[in-house]
Amino acid sequence: MIQDKFKRWIAGAAAVSCFMGAISAGAAASSNKLPFNDIAGSFAKDAIVRLYNKEILSGTTESTFSPKKSVTRAEFVIILDRVLGIEPVHSAINPFKDVSEKAWYYDAVTAAVQVGLADGTGAHTFEPAKAVTRQEAAVLLVRALNQTGINGSTSAYVDEEEIASWADSAVGAVRTLGLMSGDENDQFRPSDGMSRQEMAAVIDRVLQNVKWAAALNKQSNATRIQMGWQYGQTTAQFEQSVFQAKVTTLSPRWFFFDPNGVVADNADQSLVTWASKNKRQIWAMVGNRSNQEVTHQNLSNVTYRGKVVSQLTSYVQKYGLKGLNIDFENLAPADRASMTAFITELSTQLHKIGAVVSVCVSPDLGSDWTDGFDYQALGAVADYIVMMAYDEHWSTSPKAGSVSSMPYVNNAVTTLLKVVSAKKVILALPYYNRDWTIAKDGSVIASELTLVEQDSLVRKRALRPTWDAAVQQYTVSYQLNTLKHQIWVEDGRSLAAKYKTVMDHNLAGLAYWYMGGASPDIYTSLSNAERFYGLSFD
Repeated sequence: MIQDKFKRWIAGAAAVSCFMGAISAGAAASSNKLPFNDIAGSFAKDAIVRLYNKEILSGTTESTFSPKKSVTRAEFVIILDRVLGIEPVHSAINPFKDVSEKAWYYDAVTAAVQVGLADGTGAHTFEPAKAVTRQEAAVLLVRALNQTGINGSTSAYVDEEEIASWADSAVGAVRTLGLMSGDENDQFRPSDGMSRQEMAAVIDRVLQNVKWAAALNKQSNATRIQMGWQYGQTTAQFEQSVFQAKVTTLSPRWFFFDPNGVVADNADQSLVTWASKNKRQIWAMVGNRSNQEVTHQNLSNVTYRGKVVSQLTSYVQKYGLKGLNIDFENLAPADRASMTAFITELSTQLHKIGAVVSVCVSPDLGSDWTDGFDYQALGAVADYIVMMAYDEHWSTSPKAGSVSSMPYVNNAVTTLLKVVSAKKVILALPYYNRDWTIAKDGSVIASELTLVEQDSLVRKRALRPTWDAAVQQYTVSYQLNTLKHQIWVEDGRSLAAKYKTVMDHNLAGLAYWYMGGASPDIYTSLSNAERFYGLSFD
């Protein structure tokens, strides 16, 4: 329940913030049984008490609430995080020079920024200690409740012209929604700091709305597939990563094409046992080692293709697998029809034993690399198509750039959805990146990094990332041996944006290349994305 999240927030932050000050039972018993001795005359007294009892608000000391004191930007974000059930995230990627990684509010601000709830006052400033203005609060409330489509006029306010253009629609919306209004002089006071009692009244109004309260208390029943590939990890390491990430479907690299219709078997029975015990499915990966000649031989020769299908079916039965994940690289355009025939025959056999077939594809850019895949035909016979929305700029690319920008991802998904049903599409996200060395002549060399290695480099060099709204990623650069290095960062914010694409199109699920590449904070970021983007207040 959301209530449990509030308790964890209180436990973690109370010791380090006067705003999140400790609350004692003794203090609660004083001042006519009110939790604070300075709220009896506050217009928001009842709201403060209700929110205190729900453990959403606390005092500035054990016995005082300071109702007329202004709420800071950081404090208001924390309250919204609590209300929405957004968990704190401790990321290595910090764009703000005025938000220390050691600050008590760092994790809350990071979490809110990652899902698009909050943003900075500048490229590298958040101004956490600044009072949140009433117009800023209006914008944050509209975002939190996903009420961007609500119309509302600000013409009733005599200070209408003082409302910033970026806040005008939000100020009108919160008036229409009954959350915020003007004072007795018909002034909205957009630039005034919001007081703690005003904040309490507004948050209480949100929770008094039966429909909104029900939405906030509703537990996610998402059944989206969460698939993780094994690469560069031992079985024990893979199991640990899967468990931490709450991945439901495992794809170990077990089966590979060999010549003459032979499929090499590298299965690990211990992983099968572990997956069964921990209620995970295994869709073992079938690869071709990027060997175009052997792939052509096994797909185009009817006899060899039959042998491959028979062996794979027997492996699925032998190990009790729930499915297979077909990942062929360097497939020749001439093998397009043979590839479709192979997936058709394999699906027919696996469906007879209750197993599924998923096929990995790259974005259709009209190149030889993807000409071997008939997306529409494959989507008709396979259970799932896994869109590997990365390697936009590959390891030997002549130009430095993002591994997976949002325009690239969106184009890949929307193009695929023209011929394959959304309920069959799984979006694969990258847990790796590239550090680009840019020579003085403009040539580039790429070094692959896991996201763990990327974060370590950012911390070691104290790099300050800058958000690029066009690609929906941070970028960082540094000098080493007189050469410029540049990284298009993958972090909780960029991955949350990609996750939103999955939810916007109601895709079947997500896949991650590869387990172990991301630090645990990424898992929280993606969980927050599922939570925040899944809230519906309509």
